[in-house]
Amino acid sequence: MTTATAPDKTSDRLLTTRDLGSMYWRSTTLLGSFNFERMQAMGFCFTLMPAIKKFYPNSKTEQAAALKRHLEFYNTHPWVSSVVFGVVAAMEEKRSKGEDIGDDTITNVKVGLMGPLAGVGDPIFWGTARPVLAALGASLALNGSIVGPLVFFLGINILRVLIRWYGLKFGYERGTELVSEVGGGQLKKITQMAAIMGLFVMGALVAKWTTIKFPGVVSSVTADDGTVTETTVQSILDSLLPGCAALGLTFLCMWLLRKKVNALWIILGMFIVGIIGRWTGWLG
Repeated sequence: MTTATAPDKTSDRLLTTRDLGSMYWRSTTLLGSFNFERMQAMGFCFTLMPAIKKFYPNSKTEQAAALKRHLEFYNTHPWVSSVVFGVVAAMEEKRSKGEDIGDDTITNVKVGLMGPLAGVGDPIFWGTARPVLAALGASLALNGSIVGPLVFFLGINILRVLIRWYGLKFGYERGTELVSEVGGGQLKKITQMAAIMGLFVMGALVAKWTTIKFPGVVSSVTADDGTVTETTVQSILDSLLPGCAALGLTFLCMWLLRKKVNALWIILGMFIVGIIGRWTGWLG
């Protein structure tokens, strides 16, 4: 009589712990080639190289196509980005085994995940963990203790290492299960939810961080007591729809990008318009 054993879910996985370790060390250089056109794209591609070579060992053409896929625009919090590395590696693995996973599906998952992850990683690590550890270390350092800088240095780096390593493993393990359900539409639903969440996050960031002011005076009224009340273009816009100028600028940039205008030219154009607008006084 034999006892049935549960199948090993990891037995068919191509990436070993050593491969994941190679991806982890490469991921630490994610921001090394940061640029204003594709942000972290080159770092993303460099991180995925060990996995791509493992999945397509006998075809330089497929390797080149995979590398080209991952040179598209990408930008999110660098620590939690490890989750995306793992998920995308799982998708590439399934694709190399014959699964019906197109380029658009892989790109949409990346785009759908990077927004929400940035919305989670920035406030937790940049906005909370780093200031708290820095304040704790500074309070100890003010008393002349060398433990102060060590608390900050060790604390922030231990947190960074754990998040990047276990995020990569979690993304790869869960990503394999996620992609295996692609036929049932589960992947499509999760991608759509992630994309919607990403749009919410990006909309909030536009409203919070983009400030455009038009100080031009439309009318000026002097009261009997000598008080002058001025109505500016900005006050009219704020009364109609606060943040409409920032929204309009966002839509303009989207339209220009759809017209294949280089992102660097768009950034340069905004610099020039901002400087001229400030110099002439029609921008505040």
